[in-house]
Amino acid sequence: MHAGHLCSREVVTIGPDETLIQAAHLMRQHHVGLLVVGQEAKRNDGLRVAGVLTDRDIVTAVVAREADIRSLRVSDVMTRNPLLVAESSSLDSVLYQMREAGVRRVPVVGFRNELIGILSLDDVLDEMARMLVDVAGAIRKGRRLEHTARPDNP
Repeated sequence: MHAGHLCSREVVTIGPDETLIQAAHLMRQHHVGLLVVGQEAKRNDGLRVAGVLTDRDIVTAVVAREADIRSLRVSDVMTRNPLLVAESSSLDSVLYQMREAGVRRVPVVGFRNELIGILSLDDVLDEMARMLVDVAGAIRKGRRLEHTARPDNP
């Protein structure tokens, strides 16, 4: 399984020059805790990831420091050079990288480094749950087939 297979292709993005108030509104409107900060690439190669902004970034940089949110831009608070994973990266590799970086969500990029999607631990857990349902179904079906093929009463 690869990152490109599991990632959500519906990514909420924002520009680095937007205000943190606009970022917070986008997060609330789309019910997300992370925005990908994007810049248009040259030659129409798609959106390039300049950084990421989380709801936690806003809280720790603004609220905890009692800063004036109206004076701050996304670029003032965003995480620059975030972990990015290739859409062809294996799930094992991505999970290892996410654990090492201490992140729960990661942008997924294509072979020209263009934004493809976002992969979250929730996406991984959803896939694991689907796989466990398949495993449980196979076990139940095997038991039914065994019971049909070899009934208790000869």
